[in-house]
Amino acid sequence: MDTLQLTNQERINELIKMRELSKLAGGEKRIAAQHAKGKMTARERIEMLLDDGSFEEMDMFVTHRNTDFGMENEKYYGDGVVTGYGTIDGRMIFVYSQDFTVFGGSLSETMSLKICKIMDMAMKMGAPVVGINDSGGARIQEGVKSLAGYSEIFERNILASGVIPQLSAIFGPCAGGAVYSPALTDFVLMSEHTSYMFVTGPKVIKAVTGEEISTEDLGGADVHARKSGVTHFKAESEEEGIMLIRKLLSYMPQNNLEEAPVYKCSDPIDRKEDILNHIVPDSPNIPYDMKEVIHTIVDQGEFLEVHRHYARNIIVGFARFNGVSTGIVANQPNYLAGVLDCDSSRKAARFVRFCDAFNIPLLTLVDVPGFLPGSGQEYAGIIIHGAKLMFAYGEATVPKVTVTLRKSYGGAHDVMSSKQLRGDFNYAWPSAEIAVMGASGAIEVLESRKLAEITDPDEKIKYMKEKEVEYKEKFANPFQAAALGYIDDVIEPRNTRFRVIRAFEACQNKKVVNPPRKHCNIPL
Repeated sequence: MDTLQLTNQERINELIKMRELSKLAGGEKRIAAQHAKGKMTARERIEMLLDDGSFEEMDMFVTHRNTDFGMENEKYYGDGVVTGYGTIDGRMIFVYSQDFTVFGGSLSETMSLKICKIMDMAMKMGAPVVGINDSGGARIQEGVKSLAGYSEIFERNILASGVIPQLSAIFGPCAGGAVYSPALTDFVLMSEHTSYMFVTGPKVIKAVTGEEISTEDLGGADVHARKSGVTHFKAESEEEGIMLIRKLLSYMPQNNLEEAPVYKCSDPIDRKEDILNHIVPDSPNIPYDMKEVIHTIVDQGEFLEVHRHYARNIIVGFARFNGVSTGIVANQPNYLAGVLDCDSSRKAARFVRFCDAFNIPLLTLVDVPGFLPGSGQEYAGIIIHGAKLMFAYGEATVPKVTVTLRKSYGGAHDVMSSKQLRGDFNYAWPSAEIAVMGASGAIEVLESRKLAEITDPDEKIKYMKEKEVEYKEKFANPFQAAALGYIDDVIEPRNTRFRVIRAFEACQNKKVVNPPRKHCNIPL
């Protein structure tokens, strides 16, 4: 009996030793090197992300199976990725975190199997999955096995899309084929100075094209936040990035069959804000900051902006109205007059489709003078990109409330969640102008013959001004649209919060089903 007890204790001691070895990953020197770069380890990131004591690790003792290039002599428990599950604010999530201290976090066959297992479980349990990327790419020693491993992950990203929320944090290198998994997820976050993403690195670019460029300028966080739009969030540090992930998940449901959590709201729903009655300038050409409107009407003034640095002529992000998670899309008159272009159309369309996939209501705040004119936009495909936003709104079946604050001209009026794209409640402020175009441009078209007959410049200007006044009296107000039922009501700006909340409450039991089909064919 004593011998059996001793044997069992020895086995327990061996288990404890193996667990400690697994937690050391690539060893203390490599952990120290990771910290010296200003980066946390894979486990430290998970511990910060999840609720205290909630993490349950899986596949801690997995090792690679490669016997080439002397790899059989160098094995580490976990094989470069920490996987498992835990909770954030008490809600279940699955997580994997690549470990740069083990073979530079390179992807092996067994690492991909660990990641795929977690993703499969997330789908089975109907819970979000968060991937923390810090990897040198495919493990060269494994050849095609590592490439196949990437494809296995990609396929799961694709099948999980629109079923469970998928978030990617880039806290180190992410290059080559590795970039496509984050690109397939719902939201990407990068940390400044320590992360980068690109398909082809600076050395290869120089060899092939002769272009010299730094890693940061090619694929750093700032580049992807401002220029490419690949990343939705740019964090100053990993700690800030992890807190952002926690906050972002609070606005989302666990899966596409559930609703986002409702928070207790102490902000009165009938709160009136007199500042809104004066925020739109009298002159239609003077800008104002739409973010001020957003912060004024949402619960507690809290708004989590998405894609803050990219395509700033449109604003997208999450807020709450009476505790209910809501997606907001708003033109920004403070930047390019809030005009729609290729980038802003794609940005908003992607966001609208995410909200629709996960049952998050949409509020659209409109002040749009039209689509950006010019050969550059036409050559870049503004027709297709504008159609994406129109398609996204028209397809969406979640509650949709639209408020037109000032301009709503031409095709851009149709695109921005108009009544004809199945908007549920469409309101307008008294300052709203809903027309094919502005007064000046309209008169040049409508009165072109008469203007051509007038030879005196002063008389021509006088005539144009008279006609512009007539046009403005007819269209520079929302009442013609209201008379036709395209606007459900003209509301006092200071009552916007109350009217929006009441409209969403009326949509609580909304049921709209799109025609049966395998999938739509959105204009890509």
